[in-house]
Amino acid sequence: MRSLLETMEALKAPLPAGYVAYRQQGGQQIPYLPWWRVAELLDHHCPGWEWSVTSIQTCGQYLVLTGRITLRTADGSISREATGCELLDCGSYGDPVSNAEAMAFRRAAAKFGLGRSLYDKATRSASARPVQGYPSPTRS
Repeated sequence: MRSLLETMEALKAPLPAGYVAYRQQGGQQIPYLPWWRVAELLDHHCPGWEWSVTSIQTCGQYLVLTGRITLRTADGSISREATGCELLDCGSYGDPVSNAEAMAFRRAAAKFGLGRSLYDKATRSASARPVQGYPSPTRS
């Protein structure tokens, strides 16, 4: 089991090529890390991690979900929470609950450093490159 510092450093590492997906939004290609890629990377770096949904609420036309990732390290457990939201009538792929949960999961992982560069507009283009030591992508 890694120390907290080793775990955080591993999660902040550049993302391996093939892990980043893209979606069209507002006329732009936006990079993102699919939730199942986040789970693969957590499995690789933090065996025994846990995810829990801590609340689901509606706020006007939105469903708002809060979730928590807990990592087990040699120094103890550490958790990060984040929210995700989706229109109740999303009209997109998936449903409001699963879409909001995926968003919250990715955001909670980013609070540990995983894929954080994808949130920085200045560094997005450099965020996906081959990296040794990561598992190979299993899906595309």
